[in-house]
Amino acid sequence: MWGLMEADKTILVIDDEPHIVLGITDALEFEGFTVLTAGTGKSGIQTAREGKPDAVLLDLMLPDMNGYQVCQEIRRFNPQVPIIMLTARSQEADKIRGLDAGADDYVTKPFGVGELVARLRAAFRRMDVRPAAQVFEIGDMVVNLSSHTVEGRGKREALSVYEVELLRFLHERRGHAVSRDEILDRVWGQDSNPTNRTIDNFIVKLRRKIEPRPDAPEFIVTVYGLGYKLVL
Repeated sequence: MWGLMEADKTILVIDDEPHIVLGITDALEFEGFTVLTAGTGKSGIQTAREGKPDAVLLDLMLPDMNGYQVCQEIRRFNPQVPIIMLTARSQEADKIRGLDAGADDYVTKPFGVGELVARLRAAFRRMDVRPAAQVFEIGDMVVNLSSHTVEGRGKREALSVYEVELLRFLHERRGHAVSRDEILDRVWGQDSNPTNRTIDNFIVKLRRKIEPRPDAPEFIVTVYGLGYKLVL
């Protein structure tokens, strides 16, 4: 079953540690994926542009530029591709910075290949079930889930895969409070292991892109002790 899903999926691995690249490549090819590799940030950006991968596994520490910069560059020409950041750092601030740069997820080294594959599968499932197009307004901002963008007030922002799915769920349940557990199950799924803090970080990112005053949100509001609610 999974082999059919992965048969046409290409994964780009951007990492400068040969033994890690080899291990990931062998594991992903065994699962049926096609693998592209790059050992520097610049070559990774070029390969992401020319090779059009279905997902990117991106190391934080690269010899020529850091993973945050690479992530931002890839997001400029491909806002939809899932980007999972590979990092040896476990500090919360580093993870938040990665999410702010446009990463959809992160895995802390050392990690299990099974966890990595599960997160890739979950990302592909989310993309496979999304509708062809869906556009709605939040205040004076226009959200386009198909193009992964939010536009208004003289700016246009890209939305990552998880931001799209989080907005989709909140819009489906607009006017009703949704718990963090519901969000975790719907957006991240059981194959991943995010925390409530992960949700809060993504909410902060969305408020920066949508709210006139992110520090005093009027649309994506907190329901204390439960979760969040989209108010239109």
